[in-house]
Amino acid sequence: MALLITDKCINCDMCEPECPNGAISFGPEIYEIDPALCTECVGHYDKPTCISVCPIDCIIEDPEHRESEEQLWDKFVLLHHKP
Repeated sequence: MALLITDKCINCDMCEPECPNGAISFGPEIYEIDPALCTECVGHYDKPTCISVCPIDCIIEDPEHRESEEQLWDKFVLLHHKP
């Protein structure tokens, strides 16, 4: 499952540099997570680093982008192990 930054985001800039996939960027008003790039840090860390560094806990699981751990691993491989 990809993650989602809620409208509680205060644009503190803590999450964006922590994302190993480059999935987080500044949107029209707040930071956003690209679900095509988010692996919930599978392949990099034990848990999502953006959630760990968020001071206001505004990053949640995105109910519109549900993925199994196997799907997240497949996405990691596609993103980082291109021939």
